[in-house]
Parts: sequence; C-alpha cells; structure tokens
Amino acid sequence: QVQLVESGGGLVQAGGSLRLSCAASGRPVSSTTMGWFRQAPGKEREFVAVMSWSGTRIYYADSVKGRFTISRDNAKNTVYLQMDSLKPEDTAVYYCAADRDTYYGGSSYYSLPPAYDYWGQGTQVTVSS
Repeated sequence: QVQLVESGGGLVQAGGSLRLSCAASGRPVSSTTMGWFRQAPGKEREFVAVMSWSGTRIYYADSVKGRFTISRDNAKNTVYLQMDSLKPEDTAVYYCAADRDTYYGGSSYYSLPPAYDYWGQGTQVTVSS
C-alpha cells in the first residue's frame, strides 16, 4: 500500500517562499510519476506540477511556471515542491499524488486527477497580501 504524507505548508507573506515535502512509503519515488495539485475553497482541484518516474520529464501549470520547482530525493523517498514568489492566489490545500503505472502517459494526461492512484491528505498554504 502506497502512503503519501505532505508537510511544509503554512502562512507566508506575498513574495515569500515555502517548500512542501511529500514523503512516500510502499513504493520508491524513483520509479513513480509524482504530481502536485492544489484546491482552493469552492474551486476544483487544480494541477500544479508533475515529474515523470524517470525524473527527465517535468511539466508545470502556466500559473506557477518560473516560480515553483518540483524535485525529488530518492534516498529519502521524498518529492518536493519549492514555491517562490508566492501570491495570494496560490492559497490552497496542496496535495501530492502518485501514479502506480510504470510508463509516462504525457503531460496532458497527468494534468488531470484521474491519472493518479494515490493521494496524500494535503497541507494548507496561505499567502497573505
């Protein structure tokens, strides 16, 4: 059974930075396509970033491109989301997710929640203006 546990959320002023962590168990992140999503109150879950299982394909939502960076530490079996130049509109609960398949389905496929089989519980990020 794969378990994902997010951490690192909090309250930050606009322009600040946060780094979210997603600790995985039950499956190595080095062989798992991992994504980050977010959901603001009253809105649908929104794609943020994805890293392919090989680590060679990375894709970001236009809204975060140039400000957020997805990375992983295979030794710690953890995926990160470095968030810089935060804006109030980045306020949301952030979720990490994992795909149990061992092939990369493409950026469009992974921008949708049904592509993922496992989800974390989420971590709140609040950006004040």
